[in-house]
Amino acid sequence: MFLMLSPQNWTLCCFVSEAWFANCERASYHTVKDFLPALVTEFFGFGNQEVTSFIPQSRALEYQQRAFAWASSFSSAFNIDDPSTWTASNLPVQSKLITFDQYGVVHEKFMWDARLEPGVISAFAKIWETDELFVSFDSLNITFPNRQDKPPRAPWPHVDQSPFKRGLYCVQGIINLSSAGPEAGSLMCLPGSHALYDEFFDEHTDPATWETKDWRRFSEAEMGWWKAKGLSPMKVQAEPGDLILWDSRTLHWGGEPTSKSEVIRTIIYASYSPARLASPEAIEDKKRVFGVYGATTHWAHDNIFSRPNTARLPDGSVDPRNRERPAEMPDMTDQLKKLAGLVPY
Repeated sequence: MFLMLSPQNWTLCCFVSEAWFANCERASYHTVKDFLPALVTEFFGFGNQEVTSFIPQSRALEYQQRAFAWASSFSSAFNIDDPSTWTASNLPVQSKLITFDQYGVVHEKFMWDARLEPGVISAFAKIWETDELFVSFDSLNITFPNRQDKPPRAPWPHVDQSPFKRGLYCVQGIINLSSAGPEAGSLMCLPGSHALYDEFFDEHTDPATWETKDWRRFSEAEMGWWKAKGLSPMKVQAEPGDLILWDSRTLHWGGEPTSKSEVIRTIIYASYSPARLASPEAIEDKKRVFGVYGATTHWAHDNIFSRPNTARLPDGSVDPRNRERPAEMPDMTDQLKKLAGLVPY
């Protein structure tokens, strides 16, 4: 298991083995804040060891191939094995963050199949001490290395939590479907930054500038403050089937592949939280977004709003390839409906 730990009470950016969850004693904690000290104690005992996949690697690679098949369905000129065809004209529209949010992709069968993986759900169930979870309607990321038509994006360090919210509210997750080595694209994070979250906002910002939205980017000048605190960025390394978890107060961003990389980064963002934390309004919002096969944020129980649902080309016109529903609909099982907030537990 490879993991990053802080000296405080949270594993900021970590790989978690299924074996660890199976062997960890079940405690009578009711909040993540209470549960995390026990998590850290167990993690220190493991140190650097082999990662145990939450999804069997062979199945994770199958999900990657299904994601490639989806991306390939938009242009006959696109060839996953030919880098010269990895161009915007051959690909579905991507966001500025290199994610796919439109075309109903968030609710494609392969996306839901990955979210419904028992190993992934059990990890979040262990963290939150409940099986009654909601899941985020989050994006697909396929990052093609060395694209000729798209320069690498500069870092955009941010947190996915408003300064009005204190403490741990959201555990974000990545279902990893590709290898993430030193040269490949991967999550970048600033280990230890969650513990200084309150101090930064209270002592170095004007509360009048705070926003209620659960997203806040940090400027280059502000990053100097974190550096002065002794914190430095880390690129997470992982294998297909691994699960990456982090506290939403942790500064992070998507790390671009280097020019040496040949790996097509493929990940699914997925966050789970207790259904009981959602307000009636949030549940109605989830139902509404699901009804139009839309995408939301990294949050499962709160901060629910729909991302733009119509794919638009750079000139603002509607992509003629736009889809209003998934190409392959998911199986509408009882478990899916409960995770989506469509029916109560």
